[in-house]
Amino acid sequence: MDLNLIIFGILFLVLGYLIGVKKQTWLLSGFNEKRVKNKKKLSYLVGGTLTFLSIVLIIGGIIGRLTPEYFMIFAVAVMFGLVLYVNIKLVE
Repeated sequence: MDLNLIIFGILFLVLGYLIGVKKQTWLLSGFNEKRVKNKKKLSYLVGGTLTFLSIVLIIGGIIGRLTPEYFMIFAVAVMFGLVLYVNIKLVE
């Protein structure tokens, strides 16, 4: 059991809820409302991605089979892909 992964997972879960459900886009770094084509889609996409990552991190922390580095590399890769997608599809 890795407590650090579980803590990061809970943090991502809270952020996913705030951004995806409550539409608190001010939590997004560098968010400029004037440049985003669809604010609702952006919040849903980012919130869903953070929720998915939180589930992976929490389960990985409970099982504890792999080292935390693998999970964090996976999380960074997913977030990098999300940033690329958002900048290509949702930002003018």
